[in-house]
Amino acid sequence: MDLNKIQPADGATKSKKRVGRGQGSGHGGTATRGHKGAKSRSGYSSKIGFEGGQMPLQRRVPKFGFTNINRKEYKGINLDTLQALVEKRNVKEITLEVLHENGLTAKNDLVKILGRGELKASLKVSANGFSASAKAAIEAAGGSVEIV
Repeated sequence: MDLNKIQPADGATKSKKRVGRGQGSGHGGTATRGHKGAKSRSGYSSKIGFEGGQMPLQRRVPKFGFTNINRKEYKGINLDTLQALVEKRNVKEITLEVLHENGLTAKNDLVKILGRGELKASLKVSANGFSASAKAAIEAAGGSVEIV
């Protein structure tokens, strides 16, 4: 190995174009920005979705519907999921923290217990909401429900 033959590893260096560094760089004069216009000026930034004066897509597409800003999104957990959790972890009480620790909900999710499946274990379940069938099934299995 000779000192005059060493070179950096492949991908270690970038051949970055240094614009605006004089005529000798090969990119002098306008610094590859072209002549005049907004794009040639410093500080230029285009708005998101700007299409050069053409009506932008987000304004061309028809709007419809209604979004209720007060809507509450609930994460639904079914009875069969609770039964599987009881069999897997042997829990006696289901709370929002237990559901979060077992990866069934996110930290700030609102949880509603739904009635799909069968619950055999007697549980104390606390959640933000219950469907009528889920509430009846939990109480029929000897458990109790608590709305948080």
